Amino acid sequence: ELEGTGKAEASGTAVSETVSEVEGSLFGEESFAYEEAHIKSSLDELLVSLVALRSADTHGKQLLDDLAEEFDTMLSPGTVYPRLHELCEEGLLDQRELVKTKEYVLDDPEDARSKVAAAARQHLALGMMFRAALEEGDFE
Repeated sequence: ELEGTGKAEASGTAVSETVSEVEGSLFGEESFAYEEAHIKSSLDELLVSLVALRSADTHGKQLLDDLAEEFDTMLSPGTVYPRLHELCEEGLLDQRELVKTKEYVLDDPEDARSKVAAAARQHLALGMMFRAALEEGDFE
């Protein structure tokens, strides 16, 4: 859900449950690890999705922690914070000043949904093409 309201009582529960559900439906009990290059290439959509899934704690440090915990990717603040600022400039996220930090919320949920959906279609189409090539191609 890209409404920015988060459905889980605990802030990170929705993120963790979503990642686990997706991995389980695709790979079952098989081990799976994300590659940092793929995470980086989809960082904007991941950050928007993480903000949408969380009900609180959408500050930069927590988003960095989510990337590390859920996607096994240790990105530097110098990689993530500029992307958050650009997403704010694009009008997808809004930055709210708190006492000691800044919290991010969806500024335009419809535009955010559209951006994430477009990325999902691209990834799905490539994945299906790779699958067809593996099934029909001559990889011997």
